[in-house]
Amino acid sequence: MPADQETAAAPSKSQRKREMLELQQLGEQLARLPRARIDVLDVPDSLRQALREHAALRSFEARRRHAQYIGKLMRQTDAQPLREALLEATGDSRAAVARMHLLEDWRERLLQSDDALAVLLRDHPGAPIQELRQCIRAARAERAAARAPRHARALYRHLKDLFDAPDPDPLA
Repeated sequence: MPADQETAAAPSKSQRKREMLELQQLGEQLARLPRARIDVLDVPDSLRQALREHAALRSFEARRRHAQYIGKLMRQTDAQPLREALLEATGDSRAAVARMHLLEDWRERLLQSDDALAVLLRDHPGAPIQELRQCIRAARAERAAARAPRHARALYRHLKDLFDAPDPDPLA
């Protein structure tokens, strides 16, 4: 293949620079995630360590240079799963929004009717029944008294933990 055709097929220097800056910005966004989220990312250990270290840097120039290093490390990995993980972590993905609506719907059902708790317990037999009942009772009381929804938020967290828990093995 002639040299002219090779250079035409390769991306321009400007395009490569835009791609590197995009990876660098993605890396900075990933570095802002909580440590627990960073730990579960499917990335090489060197990149995971660099993401953890980024939060500890205070100097602007040190953060800038470290972001460039993260961008360099990210060139060696597939960025698409990382973009999806970032969307999931920030709640911007459709799946995360749908999950949030599902949990809010369950919370409202539980606050409206006692029958909803029976359905929930049928679907999730390992659920902490006593904690859920106490939380539902307290959330109903605070709603009736027009107080801040502290217990309703706690009920949401209980539901989130319950739905996030792995299903028990049916064959065991």
